[in-house]
Amino acid sequence: MRGATRHDRALVWFRRDLRDFDHAALSAALGNAREVHCAFVFDREILDALPDRTDRRVEFIHRSVLELDDALRKRGGALIVRHDWARQAIPDLAARLRVDAVYANRDYEPATRARDAAVASALAERGIAFHASKDHVIFEGSEVVTRSGAPFAVFSPYRKAWLAALTPGQLAPRRTDIGDGALAATPLPLEQPIPSLEQIGFRSSDLDALRIAPGMRGARARFADFRQRIDRYHESRDYPGVKGPSYLSVHLRFGTASVRELAWFAFQRSQQPDGQGAATWLSELIWRDFFAQVLWHHPRVVDEPFRTEYRQLRFPDAPERFARWCAGMTGYPLVDAAMRQLNCTGYMHNRLRMLAASFLVKDLLCDWRLGERYFAAKLIDYDLASNNGGWQWAASVGCDAQPWFRIFNPVTQSQRFDPDGRFIRRHVPELAALSGDAIHAPWTLASVAQQSRGVVIGRDYPPPIVDHAHARKVALEWFQQARRAD
Repeated sequence: MRGATRHDRALVWFRRDLRDFDHAALSAALGNAREVHCAFVFDREILDALPDRTDRRVEFIHRSVLELDDALRKRGGALIVRHDWARQAIPDLAARLRVDAVYANRDYEPATRARDAAVASALAERGIAFHASKDHVIFEGSEVVTRSGAPFAVFSPYRKAWLAALTPGQLAPRRTDIGDGALAATPLPLEQPIPSLEQIGFRSSDLDALRIAPGMRGARARFADFRQRIDRYHESRDYPGVKGPSYLSVHLRFGTASVRELAWFAFQRSQQPDGQGAATWLSELIWRDFFAQVLWHHPRVVDEPFRTEYRQLRFPDAPERFARWCAGMTGYPLVDAAMRQLNCTGYMHNRLRMLAASFLVKDLLCDWRLGERYFAAKLIDYDLASNNGGWQWAASVGCDAQPWFRIFNPVTQSQRFDPDGRFIRRHVPELAALSGDAIHAPWTLASVAQQSRGVVIGRDYPPPIVDHAHARKVALEWFQQARRAD
C-alpha cells in the first residue's frame, strides 16, 4: 500500500484485528496519510442477533478494545468506539472527521464482504476512498492456486503450493512504528467514553474463571507458553487430557495475535532438526488459509455442501437425538465429555471436534448444519471458514472431505486418545469411579459391578443412544443410497 495516493487524513477501521502492531491497515494508513484516526464499531447488525447476553466473545472483544484504546493513547492517538450499525457509522464518522480515505483489513465471510461493499459505496458517494489490506491470513483469495489457475479443493497439494510460494516478505511484520503519518487524538466534538459492556446490552461472563485473558497481553502470554511446548506439539496435540494445543485460536480469531508472527516462528522452528512439532502446527495455520480461500471462492458453502453431489442429501434428523448430543448425554463418554467441555467453557479440543461431528452426522444421522450452527453459537474461537470447513470435512460433503465410508468409533477413539480417562473424569464426573476400559464403555460392566461402583447405566449415566456398530452399517447404506440417487 505504501506509494499509493497520499492523503491528508485517514481513518483506520478496526474489526477482527484488535492490536496496534504488525497491522496491515494501520501500517498502510500511517505510510500514506499525515494524520490517522482509529475507530471500532460494536456492530449492531451482529450483536443484536446474539441470543446470549453473556456471550464470552463479546466480553473478549470489549476488553480487547479497552486495551487497544489504551495502547493507542500511549502513542498519542485514541480509539473512537461506537455501538451502532457499522454500515452507517463508518461513512458518517469518516465524513465528520473529514478523512480522505478509510483503511481496513479484509474479511472473507459473505456477510462481511457485503457489509464492506456497502460501506465502500457509501464512502465513494462522499468522495472518500476505501482501502482493504490482507492481514487475517498469509495467502488470500487466488494467491495460491493450481497450475491451471483454479482454487485448490484438496489440502495436501494446497499445503505444498503454499509452502512453495512462501517468501520472507509474506511473513514480515507490517510496521506501525515508522512512517510519515502520526496517530491523532479524537477531536473533542467526537470524544465519547467507550460504552460499557452493559451499555451495549451484555453482561460479564466467566472469562476470568476460565483463565481466558483477552487482548494483546493475553495473546503474548499464550504464545510465550506455547513456545515452550511447541516441539512436542505433534506428539501431544491429539490428547485432550494433556496440555497439547496452542490455545491461540481465539487470539487469531479476533486478531489480538498476528498470524504473520506466529507463522514466522513456526516456519523458522520447523527448519530445525527437532522442528516436527512446529511443522505440524504450521500445517494447522495453513489449514486456516485453506478454508478461508474455500469460503472466498465458494460462498455457497455457508448453506450447502461443497460437493455438489450431496446437495440433495436429506438427513433423517431426530430432534431428541440432537438434543442429547448437545447436552452431552449420548452415553458415549468421550463424546459427552467433549460436548460438556464446549457447553461449560466455549472451547473444544480439535480432535474432539472431529469426533463429536462424526458422531452427530454418521452415528445419529443428523444434518451437519445443525452441529455447525451449534458450534457457531458456543465456540469462543468461532470462525465461519474453519468451522464450516471442519464440519463439511467430518460429514464427508466438503472440500478435502473425510471419505464417507470412514466413521470414527467413539470407543476406540476414547481408548486411544484418552487412555486413562483423565479428560472424561474431568467433564463427566459421574464416571469418575470407573477405571480401565470400563470408563470408555461403561455399559459393558456387569450390573453387579455397576452397583458396587455407583455407576448404574440408566440411573447415573445414560445408556448408549445408539449401538455404534449398527449405526455404522445404517450410515454406510444411507450414504450409498444417496450417492446412487445422485
